[in-house]
Amino acid sequence: MKKEQGIPHFKKMATADVPRSRSGKHKKIVTAILNDLDDLEESAALKIPLAELGDSKEHVRSALNRATHKSGREVATATDENFLYVWNVAKH
Repeated sequence: MKKEQGIPHFKKMATADVPRSRSGKHKKIVTAILNDLDDLEESAALKIPLAELGDSKEHVRSALNRATHKSGREVATATDENFLYVWNVAKH
């Protein structure tokens, strides 16, 4: 791509208008899990059917891990053949 003197290749925009957050493909399920965790009793866990994850349990767990670390919250997870279990870790 050859550039003529003084003619930009790309459009310009104000940096204030640049999107700062990432909306990954797991955002919907991770947001739903985090919202449910906000209302979860201390001795309870969410029981999420693997069929409803929309992706592999490994990918969703990774996305959930990134989101919880970013927000400073601590959760634990477990899985079996059919479900992903997620709960808040009790603060001591």
